Amino acid sequence: MDEDAMSRILKAAGDTTRRQILTLLVQEGALRVTALSAHFDMSLNSVSKHIKVLEEAGLVTRRTVGREHFIAAELEPLQLTESWFGQLKSIWELRLVALEEALVSKDDDNDGNNQ
Repeated sequence: MDEDAMSRILKAAGDTTRRQILTLLVQEGALRVTALSAHFDMSLNSVSKHIKVLEEAGLVTRRTVGREHFIAAELEPLQLTESWFGQLKSIWELRLVALEEALVSKDDDNDGNNQ
């Protein structure tokens, strides 16, 4: 995944309302824009702007049936960011293990010097 795509995804997911929209879509499946907006204390236009940001990040797709617009979550971008965070977590865990080993080794050295 390119850095620009990752930045768009993280920026889109950085807003509470957009995370709530994603959560609703993952839990309930595709929803009409009007049904989504009913969950929020804001105008339909404001919800539509949040949806647009999510669309630009690739986190949701829009399907139009007549005059109705249905929004659905796209999980692939979330899986890619999960993979990236997983890599960071693995690196961090390795660093913690190395630190723990260094501290244990230092304690062992100090115990040997005190005898």
